[in-house]
Amino acid sequence: MSVIVRNEENQLLLLCKGADSVMFERLSEKGRQFEAETKEHIKRYAEAGLRTLVITYRELDEEEYKLWEGEFLKAKTSVGADRDALVDAAADKMERNLILLGSTAVEDRLQKGVPECIERLAKAGIKLWVLTGDKMETAVNIGYACGLLRQDMKKIVITLDSPNIIALEKQGDKDALRKESLESIKKQIGEGIKQIKFAKESTNTDKESSSSFGLIIDGKSLDYSLSKNLEKSFFELATSCASVICCRSSPKQKARVTKMVKLGTGQTTLSIGDGANDVGMLQEADIGVGISGAEGMQAVMASDFAIAQFRFLERLLLVHGHWCYRRISMMICYFFYKNIAFGFTLFWFEAYASFSGQAAYNDWYMSFYNVFFTSLPVIALGVFDQDVSAKLCLKYPFLYLEGVEDTLFSWPRIIGWMVNGVVSSLAIFFLTANSVMTQSFRRDGQVIDFEILGVTMYTCAVWTVNCQMALSINYFTWIQHFFIWGSIAFWYLFVMVYGYLSPEISTTAYMVFVEACAPSLLYWLVTLLVVVCSLLPYFCYRSFQSRFLPMYHDIIQ
Repeated sequence: MSVIVRNEENQLLLLCKGADSVMFERLSEKGRQFEAETKEHIKRYAEAGLRTLVITYRELDEEEYKLWEGEFLKAKTSVGADRDALVDAAADKMERNLILLGSTAVEDRLQKGVPECIERLAKAGIKLWVLTGDKMETAVNIGYACGLLRQDMKKIVITLDSPNIIALEKQGDKDALRKESLESIKKQIGEGIKQIKFAKESTNTDKESSSSFGLIIDGKSLDYSLSKNLEKSFFELATSCASVICCRSSPKQKARVTKMVKLGTGQTTLSIGDGANDVGMLQEADIGVGISGAEGMQAVMASDFAIAQFRFLERLLLVHGHWCYRRISMMICYFFYKNIAFGFTLFWFEAYASFSGQAAYNDWYMSFYNVFFTSLPVIALGVFDQDVSAKLCLKYPFLYLEGVEDTLFSWPRIIGWMVNGVVSSLAIFFLTANSVMTQSFRRDGQVIDFEILGVTMYTCAVWTVNCQMALSINYFTWIQHFFIWGSIAFWYLFVMVYGYLSPEISTTAYMVFVEACAPSLLYWLVTLLVVVCSLLPYFCYRSFQSRFLPMYHDIIQ
């Protein structure tokens, strides 16, 4: 980053600051007087965990400045697709032959709770990569401070600081430098993969071997590693390590690494950052989380979620992420269940009626099933349900693995809910039909007709799907109680009021509940029998599963 100023002596000065890896390349021969001392200072600062910058300057004459200013303004005012490239090229012309002034070091302390947050996220099965613009020594120091790197970890360091590369840089032979750098990176990546494979063979466990390695790579090496020839092997190495730290990364490199991980793994990626240089990475990831703070609002404006501190990420993921995954999974599975349980009763009835076209239910019963009698409890489940409290979600991070492993929304689980719906429909139709159709229903000895059978079956269906919800819910509030039992009560209220209307309006529902069903003890006993028998298979399955094949939330409960 540069600025051109005019001092009190009417001199034009270019003042420039930047990372040491970029700035030392731009120094003039006369401006390297303190290069060795400055490099030593920067190394010491970085090892102490400080964030470093190199400061340089250059004197300009009026004619040179006026020529450059015209070129720069022309690039800035251009409206073509190559505008950014033209501006960068103009700036690059000026940022040459600089004179070294020295370096600065700033302490940037970790926010409160970062090590604990990272430890919990790692226990939750979330793999963490750090993409930073800091110098390698600073990034490694921060890695240890936040718990991303451990002392017992073997570090695989990929860098271009070898004497051969440095000598070629001084010679200025770009083709030879590129060829040598590519070979060096290829060799280092290959050696890293061999180390991990050897560790796997010696320990015989993939998990232990990968958890003992941490990959550290600098910005220059990352450029070559992301090339088409090396990207695949670099990705293999990086995903085999427990921690990855990319140092001196440019905003473009951060976005490219994020894209590589997203496409290569097929997993959901989340980026978190607080500065303008993190915008590309936040937009490239599936989920972007911006931290609002001293570095402006660019990251927040480009993100999907905004938090005030890094440590709030654990609550966002481990608490709200887990609850949200569970609620949505349960809600979708329950929608399958309740519609299959109701829909298949129609199929069984039509088969029983020899597919004559006789309607099992009144038209308004059919219309209101998903609108009034079964919709509100499932909405309450999707908004309020909690299998365990927020405190326990944070205490036991492995609970988040239910989402990572897709335990609650796998095909076996979806099919299981569908089968449960079919079983419930069988119980509702056949138990109801065989209980009431072979004997007198009213006191005068009359047997039931299709209208009474339809009301009895519908009552059993409404009771069954709502009581199934009561069995599935883990966290009851007055809202859940109101929606579940209120939906059932509303069915009785509806069938009474609708039945009081004239036969032209109520058709098959005319006085069927008040005069026929409600006075009959058999109607109430059949409802109780059918509901208990419909829910018994699920109740037995959950009792067996929670005791002998428990899921993570069952263990914690």
